[in-house]
Amino acid sequence: MSLTTLPRLIGMLLVGILFQNVGWVNLDGEFTHVTAELRKFALVIILTRAGLEMDPDAFKRVYVTILKLGLVPWTVEAVVIGVMSHYLLGLPWIWGFMLGSIIAAVSPAVVVPCLFRLRTKGYGVAKGIPTLIIAVAGIDDAASVAVFGIISSIMFSQSSLAYQIAQAPVCILGGLGYGVLWGLLSRYVPEKGDPYAVPIRTLMLFGGGLLAVFGSEMVGFEGAGPLAVVFAAFVSNYFWCQQGYDIEDNPVATAFEIFWMIFEPILFGITGASVKINELDPEMVYLGLACLVTSGVLRILSTIIIAFGDGLNWKERVFVALSWSAKATVQAALGPVAMKHLSDTSPPEEHSYADKVLTLCVLSIVLTAPLGAILISITGTKLLTKTKQPHIVEGWRRSHRPSLRDISIIDEEEEREDPEDAPDKSTINNTKTNAHTSANEPVFTVTKF
Repeated sequence: MSLTTLPRLIGMLLVGILFQNVGWVNLDGEFTHVTAELRKFALVIILTRAGLEMDPDAFKRVYVTILKLGLVPWTVEAVVIGVMSHYLLGLPWIWGFMLGSIIAAVSPAVVVPCLFRLRTKGYGVAKGIPTLIIAVAGIDDAASVAVFGIISSIMFSQSSLAYQIAQAPVCILGGLGYGVLWGLLSRYVPEKGDPYAVPIRTLMLFGGGLLAVFGSEMVGFEGAGPLAVVFAAFVSNYFWCQQGYDIEDNPVATAFEIFWMIFEPILFGITGASVKINELDPEMVYLGLACLVTSGVLRILSTIIIAFGDGLNWKERVFVALSWSAKATVQAALGPVAMKHLSDTSPPEEHSYADKVLTLCVLSIVLTAPLGAILISITGTKLLTKTKQPHIVEGWRRSHRPSLRDISIIDEEEEREDPEDAPDKSTINNTKTNAHTSANEPVFTVTKF
């Protein structure tokens, strides 16, 4: 997919669909348990990245704008999907709103690389539009997984009515509480100067996320786990920024990007392999596309309206609205979950509902992921204002495709350098000034392993 500049996840999804429908793979039967666990691992990585992408300083400055732009358009799209799927596809109300909570999520896997290319060219940097879009995408994902978890816990619970009513507040409070406590723990463990701080912090976030997702499912409050993962990453990032990390120079975030490089083809491959073309109802596909297009258009319009008065001109409001049209990661992770909860003894109509949910999730990925990437790339240069000095991202996050070379435990150059022979600060500053005068390109120091 790199030859077409489209998101590579489209190729992964199509390969899974192809292999399933030509008979090369079969993930039914016992393999469903394996794929279900793999999706949970991928979900933890997705949500942790979403939490780490949210800038704590920007969130404190414009939290009202971020929450408003994150929750109002998300609610509009989720409600429209829920209502239309009920009347057009025959889904019960609770199934429709569960589907809406999945579809309404924005995909950072599509949005972030496209924004990175625009930001390096200087588009939208002056008003912090890329940061705003990424922060709202994180809020979107958090809202989707929280609402989906609560609805699915209620739907598939065999407990009493009082227990089901208590699901929502317990899941929200439990998820927030766990996230804050785990974030506080990451502030002190490991110590700030620990040479192994990066791998320990990475393992703590990943292990804590897995504990939250699997543990919440075991105790019957499945909706708390995903919400806890997002807030644990966000609170941890908040404290790490106070200790010197930069939102654009976070080695822990780079580690999770590398994890995502491993799990991305797994997630989208097994999601594509869940689609059986010969079992699809053409009428249901057409009606599903109508639901997706209508909800997407109404979301764009609501975003343009709700963003009025936030310091953005109308062109920037249109771009922000278009950039949140891409779906992929959350849909691939949560779309097949409903099917996992069903057994062979479940009513046939519930299997039909789960098939419709999965089909619409796949359709949303195939339709909006390439379209969203194209819209961001094309409209960004026309709707955003370009600054004279392009924004150059250095350090860990200077590439949207990191490698294992980007992660180091300690600075080997500093360790090898004798403190007594180290040049003074004035010499270093003069050297940097001369180098900057003689060359316009930034100079990066690469640590060799």
